[in-house]
This record gives sequence, structure tokens and C-alpha cells, in this order.
Amino acid sequence: MKVLILGLGLQGKAVIHDLEQSASVSEITAADIEVDKSEAYVTKKGYRKVKVAPLDASRPEGLKQLIRETAPDILICMLPADFQPVIARIAVDESLPYISSSYAGGLTELNGPATEKGVTVLPEMGLDPGIDLILGRLSVDELDEVHGMRSYGAGVPDLESAADNPIHYKISWTFEGVLKAYMRPARFLKNGKEGNIPAGQILRDEHRHTIDVPGLGPMDAYYNGDALSFIEIFGLGPELKEMGRFAMRWPGHNPFWNMMTELGFLDEEPLRIGDAEISPRRFVAEHLKPRLQFQENERDVVVVRVEAWGLKDGRPLRVIYELVDFRDLETGFFAMNRTVGFTVSIAAQMVLEGKIRKPGVLSPVRDVPHHEVLRELEKRGIKISRRERWDG
Repeated sequence: MKVLILGLGLQGKAVIHDLEQSASVSEITAADIEVDKSEAYVTKKGYRKVKVAPLDASRPEGLKQLIRETAPDILICMLPADFQPVIARIAVDESLPYISSSYAGGLTELNGPATEKGVTVLPEMGLDPGIDLILGRLSVDELDEVHGMRSYGAGVPDLESAADNPIHYKISWTFEGVLKAYMRPARFLKNGKEGNIPAGQILRDEHRHTIDVPGLGPMDAYYNGDALSFIEIFGLGPELKEMGRFAMRWPGHNPFWNMMTELGFLDEEPLRIGDAEISPRRFVAEHLKPRLQFQENERDVVVVRVEAWGLKDGRPLRVIYELVDFRDLETGFFAMNRTVGFTVSIAAQMVLEGKIRKPGVLSPVRDVPHHEVLRELEKRGIKISRRERWDG
């Protein structure tokens, strides 16, 4: 089977590494705009199945031509989410299964055409979204009646080996995306009532709480995005009183970025300074990028924690699934690369092997073999624990 993957960034590199090991994959075409850099990386790694092709993702005709030349059996998109709608549409038009780690967004409009053509379209198959959705499905399925659900995610430097700067943070994801996320509004359900936090206010003290992660210690959690949309996704009923999605950072990080937000340093509107125009957020990102890089011997840590509570056999039960993963210093892959990239690769292999067959726009919540995905992650050293607490 032949795979075409678009984007050879941090997460894309983990995808091709995992696909290289797969017996069901014979050829991998990695398409990227930075051809020389990508070829040097593939040569250094000694990959035998991977060849590099040039691609400017802003030119749809170039992608269509590449598909005709390489005749892939599946298309994986690891480019920024803005490229996804056009690329997914091309995949459906070309009758190619499509996998990505990006939020589904407007892809739902492709459900009809994809179903008619018998094409599988599976976005949200990374870490968050992805693994968190799978753990959410498993947790609520253990309950007869769900009263609450919380989902937490973190990608931070290992506190012992790498959190050596004033904000206890280093870059394992696109930094512009991180800063943009700090400016998002949030929606949630608490005590049976909908709550809203305006854009630029999610890091304020009143919206923050602390949780203790076993083996790591306390982390500050803050509301992250729209949790209300997941009520329907998980099929939860009127008994639900709480639904929240949270990101986490080490203590001290959030107050700093809240001050930066309040002072306008994360605003997107460009400012003219002399003969140049630049947004405050772009300036902050470019200024800090070289100062927030991991060294070769430093590890990042990824945490995903999903907890659901309610009734089981008439008794109050809380179920917690938790993933904690660290950078693999032998391969150099960050925990963020592993948990995103390996998950995408696992999903692609399941499609190629016929374990995921359903056509249309699918969701990890309902359309993947959940326990098998977790078993495959475990084979790659990504461990997920489960614990429960009976409250009555």
C-alpha cells in the first residue's frame, strides 16, 4: 500500500517514522515545500520507503498532479488546519481516504459526497483532538447515567530537566498556534448552566483551578475552547450537569500570559513601527521562538486526562483515564510528536488494513476501534492508565 503525506513538520516526521515500520505500507511519499531540508532529514534517518516530493499546498492543481503521479492508497494531511478544507475536498474528489489530526471544522459538508463515493474521511485523529475523544468515549460508556465530564490536556517541558525559564514552557507545537489559543473564547457547562468566557480572558485567575497529576505534581488548568459542542458528540442527556475542556500549564505560566494578554501583546492587529508593520503577537512569537527551544537532552511531557462521573448500577462512580508520555531521547521525538503522529499513523494503517471501512466524515468518538487504538499506542510505549472511585 502507498501513502501520500503532506507536511514534514514535527508531527509529520513522527508519522513517516511509524509508517516506515509498518508491514502494510510499501511506499511513502512525503510532500513538503522545503524539499532540500526534507530530503536531508529522510537521508539522515535512513528511511527506505520514503521519497520526498515538492509541494506548494496553496496550489490545488499541484496536489492533484502529485496524486496522479504517485497513485497513493491514502492521503494524510499534517499541514496547518487552514489547508484542510481544500485538501480534504480534493481527496474526496480523487476517491482517496483522508486522515488528519486537525479539528473537523467545516468538513461535515463533505459527508454527503464522501458517503456517495465510499470514501473514508477521518479528521481529529491525533492527541487533542484524538486520543482525548477516544478516552472520553470509553469513560462515558462505563456509566449508566453521566452527570459530568472533564477533559484535560498539556504539552509542557519536563519540570525536572527542561523547565528552566521564567514561564516554564518550551515549544513542541506551533508557537503561533499556542499564543492564538490563549486568545480564544470558551464555553462550558457548570452546575447545569452554560458559561461563557470572552476572548482574551481564559487565563484570568477566576477561571483557573489546580489539579494534581500523579508523578508530576500540581498543574494549573484553564478553560480551552468550546466544550458544549461535545455534549451532542458524546450523546449525553439532560442528566449532564458539567462539561468542561481544559488545557494545563505549570504553575506561574498562566499569570504571566494573562498579563501579556491584558497589555495587548497577543493582539493580532498589525502595528506600524517606522517602515514596518507587524502584529504584537507575531513579534512576541518570533522574539521568543529561539529562546524557548528544547536542547537535545531535554524532554517534554504530554498529559491527557479524561474523567467522567455519574451512576453505575445505581451507585455514584467516577472513572479517570490518563496518559502521561515523555520525549524519547533515543529517537529524538517529543511526546507531542509521538502522541499526535503515531496516532495518525495508526489510524491510516487501520484504514489500509480494512479495520476502519465506513464511508463519510467520521469521528474518533464513534467510528474507530477504541481499544485496539489504545493497544497500538501501548506497543509504541505510550501508556494509558485507568482508575475509578466509587463515591457511595
